[in-house]
Amino acid sequence: MATRKDIGHRIDYGKQALLEQQAGDDPLALFSIWLRNAEDDGLPEPHAMTLATVGTYSLSARIVLLRSFDRQGFVFYTNYNSRKAMDLERDPRAALTFFWPDHERQVRIEGRAERTSSEESDAYFRSRPRDSRIGAWSSDQSRVVEDREQLDARYSRWLERFAHEEVPRPLHWGGVRVRPVRIEFWQGRPNRMHDRIVFEHFDDGSWTRARLQP
Repeated sequence: MATRKDIGHRIDYGKQALLEQQAGDDPLALFSIWLRNAEDDGLPEPHAMTLATVGTYSLSARIVLLRSFDRQGFVFYTNYNSRKAMDLERDPRAALTFFWPDHERQVRIEGRAERTSSEESDAYFRSRPRDSRIGAWSSDQSRVVEDREQLDARYSRWLERFAHEEVPRPLHWGGVRVRPVRIEFWQGRPNRMHDRIVFEHFDDGSWTRARLQP
């Protein structure tokens, strides 16, 4: 009979603190500061976030990249025929998680997803490298493919198709915006007595702030 294997080792966090005066009253302003800290310090993949969705039979989570954010929400881009996009069409509830371990920080966002406008999706698509734009045409994301050779052949066909012209945005590809209703900031502290500050959004545009026990 296999014995239990303990995994990992404990880290006693304590690099920084998150007090109410530091958190302020605006979660988007605080998120902007934390994200900029991660960027400025060269943390790996500072824009990577876990996206959790409600599927037909189960919950599902995967890593996507934050491409923009403002007071309207947090935006990523995807194939609208992908599993995550279809999950959100059926049930727009979504959760995002950022984790910056070098800073001992985590941000959890809960909200509702909606598609960005065609104009916004077009503008971002034009900013992508040409090879990535061709890739958007080449992949039926989340669909089964026979092997890698077949996938590469699909890319080659679209590369030839657009050899002498601009690559337009496919109608099945675009942005998704998660409009936040709850944002929680977690800062690691010694003795597992972490700082947790949560903001909740109201219909009038205001936010409330509270401290949670760790």
